[in-house]
Amino acid sequence: MTQITARRLPRQTGPAGWNAILPAAPPARPIDADATADIVIIGAGFAGLSAARRLLQLRPDIRIVMLEAGRAGEGAAGRNSGFMIDLPHDLQSDDYAGHGGGDNDRLMTRLNRSAIAFAAAAVQEYGIAPAYFDPAGKVNGAAGEHAHAANLSYARHLASLNEPHDMLDARAMREMTGSDYYHSGLYTPGTAMLQPAGYIRGLASGLAARMTLHEDSPVTAIDRRGPDWSVTSNGHTVTAPQVIMATNGHIESFGFARGRLMHVILFASMTQDLDPGTLATLGGASRWGITPSDPMGTTMRRIDTAQGGNRIITRTCTEFRPGMEASRAGFARAARRMRENFAARFPALSGVGQEYVWAGHLCLSLNNVSVTGALDDGLYSACVQNGLGTARGTLTGIAAAEAACGHKSDISRRFTTEAAPKRLPPEPVATLGANMVLRWKEHRARKE
Repeated sequence: MTQITARRLPRQTGPAGWNAILPAAPPARPIDADATADIVIIGAGFAGLSAARRLLQLRPDIRIVMLEAGRAGEGAAGRNSGFMIDLPHDLQSDDYAGHGGGDNDRLMTRLNRSAIAFAAAAVQEYGIAPAYFDPAGKVNGAAGEHAHAANLSYARHLASLNEPHDMLDARAMREMTGSDYYHSGLYTPGTAMLQPAGYIRGLASGLAARMTLHEDSPVTAIDRRGPDWSVTSNGHTVTAPQVIMATNGHIESFGFARGRLMHVILFASMTQDLDPGTLATLGGASRWGITPSDPMGTTMRRIDTAQGGNRIITRTCTEFRPGMEASRAGFARAARRMRENFAARFPALSGVGQEYVWAGHLCLSLNNVSVTGALDDGLYSACVQNGLGTARGTLTGIAAAEAACGHKSDISRRFTTEAAPKRLPPEPVATLGANMVLRWKEHRARKE
């Protein structure tokens, strides 16, 4: 008998701002009795819900039980920036282009766009609010010459791929954001801007008629008993011949890929709902999204009432945390830095309060691969999104579902045949070294 026990359960720091600004969700239905199913999915984020939708496309009569440790939209799915990006976006590179080469980038762009199309179709199918999935594109913003050079480098890379893009000057950036801070920008049209918690909650609600979702139901053990798996949560078990683990970095908590995954905490804040006078002072467009030209810089977004209020979101600062939970010192440092970065970009709004501050967990591998596909007979994974959880989570969820059904596609062929994540240096070298590198990169990108 195979026994897999969770060493730790997910723990979140701060409220998920994207979820907090939505209307209250219906009460959770924690698992309260033993059950059977055709497949159990662990995790109700982008990967888990995408896997469920793809399973139902391939096997319409399949019985799915989904177990979520918290609430849909309160975990990582409600703690990101909401950019569903189509183009190459390697967070470990200097300008996002990475080192995979043109053919790899063309393939990943095509797959990312299939993820965006999958999400767009779900929005239509389940009546998710259109504002929660806005195909508006995004801008790489540059405040200094170093970042502007990165924009030019990335623009050359996009030109080599025949991808459309536009360079924006300081005036265009000011007209968009209301801020004089940015030197230039690089606009690309293919990104979908999400209200991520709204999209996830809508997807979960749309799927609820065809599957059973138990929230507040953390999985503590997975046992192989004969031909079936027994999944334990809240003292009850769900028995099924197949299981998909859509737990991102928490796959390591279950004993897989130990010593091979980089657990990074990012931080974000969200302003209070801006009043009409403040909006008039700010000016600019009512919605926009800026990723920093240097990947270690500050991401900014502005949203409007259809997405949860007229608010500005700031995301910056990182720390390497093998325990997958933010430190108090890291949280305090990030909150201070985000206030400073917001004030630098919007000095006329420096007195505006940050209503929500939170931490979110990213999982990366040194060689930028996921952990997707068969782990054991009937046990599959859709994990390790490399900081690209909206698009990559959607793709790995699709790939795991197809693997469970024996279906082949470009998505499943790509993700189920990747190499294993490279092994990290031993502790404490990994943590000390990673945090030193992160601090140095943050210092280099401080203006961004």
